[in-house]
Amino acid sequence: MCGIFGIIGEYDASKARTALSKLSHRGRDHCGIIEKNQLFFAHQRLSIQDLQENAHQPFKYKNILLSFNGEIYNYKDLKQELSQSFEFKSSSDGEVLIAAYLKWGIDFVLHLRGMFAIALLDKDTLYLFRDRLGKKPLFFMHAKSFIFASEIKAITPFLQKTQMNEDALMSYLSFLAPTPPHTFFQGIKKLAAGEYLTFKDNVVTVQRYFDLLDVTPNIITSQEEVVASLEKLLDESISMRLHADVPIASLLSGGIDSAAINAYALKHSHNLQTYTIGYEGFSKYDETGNAENTASYLGLKNKKIIISQDDFVDASDTVLDTLDEPLNDPAAVPLYLLFQSIAKDGYKVVMSGEGSDELFLGYRQYFEYLDIENARNLKHKNWLKNYFKANYSQHREWEHYKRIFNDTLLFRTSGENFTDLQKNNLMKRNVKEGHSLQYIQSYRDRFELSVHTHESTWYSYIDLHLYQAEHFLTKLDRVSMAHNIESRTPFLDHELASYIFSLSPQLRHESGVTKSLLKKTLEPYLNNVILSRRKKGFANPYYEYLLSSNKLKLIEEVNKETGIFKEKELNEYLKTSSNNNFKKHIWGLYVLSIWIKKNLL
Repeated sequence: MCGIFGIIGEYDASKARTALSKLSHRGRDHCGIIEKNQLFFAHQRLSIQDLQENAHQPFKYKNILLSFNGEIYNYKDLKQELSQSFEFKSSSDGEVLIAAYLKWGIDFVLHLRGMFAIALLDKDTLYLFRDRLGKKPLFFMHAKSFIFASEIKAITPFLQKTQMNEDALMSYLSFLAPTPPHTFFQGIKKLAAGEYLTFKDNVVTVQRYFDLLDVTPNIITSQEEVVASLEKLLDESISMRLHADVPIASLLSGGIDSAAINAYALKHSHNLQTYTIGYEGFSKYDETGNAENTASYLGLKNKKIIISQDDFVDASDTVLDTLDEPLNDPAAVPLYLLFQSIAKDGYKVVMSGEGSDELFLGYRQYFEYLDIENARNLKHKNWLKNYFKANYSQHREWEHYKRIFNDTLLFRTSGENFTDLQKNNLMKRNVKEGHSLQYIQSYRDRFELSVHTHESTWYSYIDLHLYQAEHFLTKLDRVSMAHNIESRTPFLDHELASYIFSLSPQLRHESGVTKSLLKKTLEPYLNNVILSRRKKGFANPYYEYLLSSNKLKLIEEVNKETGIFKEKELNEYLKTSSNNNFKKHIWGLYVLSIWIKKNLL
């Protein structure tokens, strides 16, 4: 894993190097720079495959330059296929990308299996690629020059003025993270998962090269066939991510995703060191006991990392600074501390279970939404429509049924936070009903134009793009790379995901059991105790920490200077939150206040 950075156009060499240094945490093994007139092309390397000097980047071949962040897991197969037409000088996956581009042009990206953010300059044309499911980030800005980077912090020095992007603010309040192409910094954009950018003749073009909806559904309707195929795909996806020239560790919760990764790793003779986090004095959030039971059953080495309130509070400002912009996920702080401990033990690669819930319907609310969808079929619902309109409630269920009776889109990601009505009541601006739909409309349009029709497929599709790629994977990338660690997510293999989208939707949900297909597949590897455990997620006592450390006052202090929110309504949220209501809303406002204070006040 690495950091990539470049400038096409005029630049100050000293300023460019200073900006690049802000990415040094992403790769401390080597810094490579190519400087020319109107060109600064650079790379911070974290050596995972082929630790030799001839694998350093940027790669140069004739008129082609390449700076690449990620891992290509099928690079050896590609190298063998391309060896007759290209003379390789290293054993790295990066050099394979140049050979693949020479053979297939920009379609080379369709041959890659892995995670990546790629910058490829061919003469006067720059291409930027973000991997299919958004595991690796890629940001850019087009002003006097064109600038790209793995993190926002390397681009902000080139802003003439720091201004907040209102679309980033509104989409963040709705969906926990800014939706592509928006970032909180006006002028800086990001590529979405599965997109590529072309910069030529001072013109930027962004296109999509991959879409899970291109997969034909209902190809497979037999559960027995699915289980057999899933077993093979999981084995393949996990085993290919076990290859590295550095030590590999794994996260271990009490759930089945991390247990599955380690069970398959053992099958391939990899007994990974595992890590589990716990919270001092808050056993209800603690998964160390369940993780210990899983480790004992599988015969794993497990290390518990217990954090205190002081640990959380002391690290929170550093973590929020690491993220560059507001991201409403309090788990970022304990995960940062967990990776800090893993790095101290000398590991550079960590396996993690992101993506399983979205692919296998692991969230209970998916089934609740499917049930609520049935209310659309009521023939006589005008009375209910009028009743809900006249009887406003803050309860989430009220919002859901109101949408059904108004014939609007029900599910808008598992990460939906403030509804449009809540924003309208809280903010000193008019927020129209349905305002937030603009940030997910392009995804919904693609879904409705595709051959997929079942709403459960929509749930997975939008969650993979926003709740996963822009929320969970953003968090995972930043907090792991902050400690020079590459995180690998085998459930987010695009071939595995494409296979899931080819199934009859009923196979995923008809039993009414979360992750039923995955659980059936894992029966030979895990016992019933592990398979039947209730999902906890990455729960943590963040709100208790906020209250006892008196941090919430910052929200009111910042709002007095900005006037974004109505004081009375904001105070009501803060009071109500003491009863454990709207905790995620309050954390989001706290994170936003931190960013505003640092960047705008």
